[in-house]
Amino acid sequence: SSGINAEWPLRPGFENMSIRGANPNNPVVFLDISIGGMAAGRIKIELFADVVPKTAENFRQLCTGEFRQDGVPTGYKGCHFHRVIKDFMIQGGDFVKNDGTGSLSIYGKRFEDENFTLKHESSGLVSMANSGPGSNGCQFFITCTKCDFLDGKHVVFGKVIDGLLVMRKVENAPVGPNNRPKFPIIIDQCGEL
Repeated sequence: SSGINAEWPLRPGFENMSIRGANPNNPVVFLDISIGGMAAGRIKIELFADVVPKTAENFRQLCTGEFRQDGVPTGYKGCHFHRVIKDFMIQGGDFVKNDGTGSLSIYGKRFEDENFTLKHESSGLVSMANSGPGSNGCQFFITCTKCDFLDGKHVVFGKVIDGLLVMRKVENAPVGPNNRPKFPIIIDQCGEL
């Protein structure tokens, strides 16, 4: 033995990330992401249906295309990540306007905060974006670090279980005014695994 410590330190927030979800009964969905027209990879998300079933089901149906408007599948396919703040979060899901002002859910335009049981305690957590209490729709964000100041204000409903590197690629994309990415960051495909 050379005496060299072969262990690599983990970046903070990676310690609790596992390849497998914590509850095998929870649904797992995926988002295939492109940045500037180039495939960036797949993000797999365990949805915490055991803790926030209504919020998880909204996200699941918007990933699968099961939710329909006038018979047309409606949801995240083709949607942009419109707001990226390094060392904080990446936000997307506004398939209504693609600019952060649109809102729609499988329950209507908006729905109530289900609960605040889960906390923003690490990177890779998926949470509902909102414009105040009880204003959940389609927009979501993925934390890039611990964001405990959001606890009690946003509903955490999932966790990235694979594809954290893809999330980091999005996080590090160049941005312009209003933290809007300079290149389109698009959910090219999505669904349930």
